Amino acid sequence: MGRKKVEIKRIEDKSSRQATFSKRRNGLMKKAKQLSILCDVDVAALVFSSRGRLFEFSSTNSPMDIIHRYHNHMKAEDNVSAEVDDKEESKYASFMTMEELLQTVEKQLEEPDVDDLSIADLVQLENQVETALTQTRFTKTHLLIESIKNLHDKEKLLIEENKVLEDEIGTIKNKEANEMEMNLNNIAPTHMDCGQQRETLNFL
Repeated sequence: MGRKKVEIKRIEDKSSRQATFSKRRNGLMKKAKQLSILCDVDVAALVFSSRGRLFEFSSTNSPMDIIHRYHNHMKAEDNVSAEVDDKEESKYASFMTMEELLQTVEKQLEEPDVDDLSIADLVQLENQVETALTQTRFTKTHLLIESIKNLHDKEKLLIEENKVLEDEIGTIKNKEANEMEMNLNNIAPTHMDCGQQRETLNFL
């Protein structure tokens, strides 16, 4: 039988919590080292205990080297995003509809100077396409909801119409039954009168 699945929540018992921390911390550091060796990547792992004690692993000389690389990477991405946001007059800024965006992409990618497009232009184009896709999905969902609502309304109207027709048919049937009964009642006395006339004639 396999081991019982551990529920992921805070361990209340202090001794058990400390033992688990020590065991899993060592396992985490071991996995980080294996990842760095097997895949030839830079890995840094930082763990602070509940008492504030630092445990660290780095595949380089110091975790600070990887942390500095991380900060530089984030700054570069922020600069690109800022460049895109500030470039309001970008060649793609005026294209808001999905059809226009697709036409622009196709045209630009077929042009011989496609390599002249900057990263900012490509990021802006990607953002515009994603925005158009989001708007398209929203519109599609809205139309589907409206269509379903209209179908439900039509179904409700048809049910009400059927009920009215059933009531009318029932009224007509009751009316015909009453008229037939009245006719039968009117015919019965007539037969009695004829019988009485025959008896009278025979007597005479």
